[in-house]
Amino acid sequence: MNKDILSTLFVGIDVSSSSNHFCAIDFEGNYILNFSTTNDLPSSESAVEKIFNSLQEYNFTNVILVLESTNVFSFHIANFLASNNSLFNFNSKVFVINPKTSSNFRNTYSDMDKTDPMDAFILADMARCGRINQQPYKASQLFALQRLTRQRFHLVKTIMREKAYMMSNIYLKFSSLYIAKKEDEPFSNLFGTTSKSIISDFTPDDIVAISDDEMIDFIMDKGKSRFSNPKENVTLLKKIARDSYRLDKLAYDPINVAISSSFNTINALEDNLKVIEKAIEKNIKGLCDNAINILKSIPGIGLVYSARHHF
Repeated sequence: MNKDILSTLFVGIDVSSSSNHFCAIDFEGNYILNFSTTNDLPSSESAVEKIFNSLQEYNFTNVILVLESTNVFSFHIANFLASNNSLFNFNSKVFVINPKTSSNFRNTYSDMDKTDPMDAFILADMARCGRINQQPYKASQLFALQRLTRQRFHLVKTIMREKAYMMSNIYLKFSSLYIAKKEDEPFSNLFGTTSKSIISDFTPDDIVAISDDEMIDFIMDKGKSRFSNPKENVTLLKKIARDSYRLDKLAYDPINVAISSSFNTINALEDNLKVIEKAIEKNIKGLCDNAINILKSIPGIGLVYSARHHF
């Protein structure tokens, strides 16, 4: 039997918005501590002092602390315990587990009432029985990734909403572009630089009136000569222009302003998205390497996607 297990104090913490209940047991299941505190910094400091004193009194060399992920209420206490200097010398490990995991384990105690002290005991007993199969909580790094991945999700959703909103204005200006099939679209990326310039600066009548050669020169300049068959792009673009409804001339200026505003907003959001993704790649290194490498082994999944769906 692993001697470290015999000399480990197992601590379960049942967390709520206003209070925390601590239950500490040894390997044989004997109660070492059993007390409640309010969920604030001074009380948590006092709780750690009690744990520290017990570690010394009973000659424990290790301590494992377990709590459930409880909305935002578990964040501060988990972060406090994981970064507490007084517990470092006892090889402290903090685990924040999914409530479903502890709920399944709790079913083995069907003859016990559901009370806060019992919930804390069950969390401690899960650790004692070796039923926690996850990486220890890494306070600062995990917090950084949570904030970054959630910000990325927020930005992606915002970009999608802005694009959807802008499409209504594009329909008013270029109705046929809005309803065109994929193979009939003049540009592969409707929100790219070339498409942006066409949609923002030209009316359907402008596109019909300009010569093919002039339009080819225009899109080659905006697209940095990346079009393999610019004549085909122009042919599709002119068909879109001819088939689109016309607006009153007074309507084009406000529509152009609105479309340009949306393009600028999307560009700014996408620039911020790149910054967030670089920060995610930087912060994910060293965190759950095995899990991340498994996710990355799937074609099409990189660091950013792995972080978003693992954390």
